[in-house]
Amino acid sequence: MTITIAHLGPAGTYAEAAALHYSHHLSHTTHQDYQLQPYPSIPLTIQAVANGEVPLAIVPIENSVEGGVTMTLDSLWQMNQLQIHGALLMPIRHAFLSRAGAIDRVQRVYSHPQALSQCLQWLTQNLPQAEIIPTNSTSEGLKYLSDPTCATISSERAAELSQTPILAQAINDHPDNCTRFILLSRESAPGGAYTSLAFTLPANCPGGLVQALQICAKRNINLSRIESRPTKRSMGEYLFFIDMEADARATLTQAALQDLAAQAETLKIFGSYDLVDITGRT
Repeated sequence: MTITIAHLGPAGTYAEAAALHYSHHLSHTTHQDYQLQPYPSIPLTIQAVANGEVPLAIVPIENSVEGGVTMTLDSLWQMNQLQIHGALLMPIRHAFLSRAGAIDRVQRVYSHPQALSQCLQWLTQNLPQAEIIPTNSTSEGLKYLSDPTCATISSERAAELSQTPILAQAINDHPDNCTRFILLSRESAPGGAYTSLAFTLPANCPGGLVQALQICAKRNINLSRIESRPTKRSMGEYLFFIDMEADARATLTQAALQDLAAQAETLKIFGSYDLVDITGRT
C-alpha cells in the first residue's frame, strides 16, 4: 500500500524537500512506499490530514530566523485530533531566480513572506526599489517568471525543476538559517524525546503562566520552546505553545501533564516524537 504525505506545493518548495526526505526516512523504518501530494497553502495541507483526505502531512512550524510559523500554530490549535509523529530540522538556502539576465533589471520579487523576511537585508541592498509581493509558497512565484522583469526567491531545486536561471545563491541574511518541519497524523503519536502541547489559562489569573512553567521546572523537565499566540477571542488573551524535552509516556511527564491540565482552561497535547536533524550542525 502506498501512503500519501501532503505538503505545501507546488513542486520545489522546502516543504516538498522535507516531505521527500521524511518519506525516505519512513521507508527505511516502515518498509512501505510513500507518495507526495501538494496543497496550495499550509492551512489546506493541515486540513487535508485533519479531514482524513490523507494519512500524513508535513508542514513548517518554526524557523531559526523568523520564529514560529503562525499559520501552522493557529491551524494546530483550531483543528482537533492532530498528532505530531516526527520532526525534521532542515537547512534553508535561498536562491534568486529570474530570466532578467541581471539582478538590477528586476522590478518585482515574489516569494513566501517567511522567505522574503529571511532575505530582507539582501533585498534592501540589491533591489531597494523593487516591489515585494508575497505568495502562498516559495514556488508559487515561478509562474510569473515569463516576465523578465520578475524574480522569485525559492530553492535551488525549484530552479532545477523549472529550468529557471539562478542569478544569486545563498541570499538568506543568516547562513545558518534552518526550519523545523513536523509530520502530522490523526493516529496516536509514537512517543519520543519531545512532547508538544498548547494551553490557555483562565482569565485574570495573576502569575498563571509562571505557575504553569513551574510545573515542569520542579520536575526538571526542560522546555526547548515556548511561544504565545492570540486566542482571537479578545485583546490580551493568549494561548501558549510549549515543547518539552520529555516523553509523555514517562511517569514524571504524565504527572506534569496532569497538573497542567488541572491548571489550564484548555490543554491540547500533540504527542511525543523524535527529531531528525539534517543541518549538519556540530
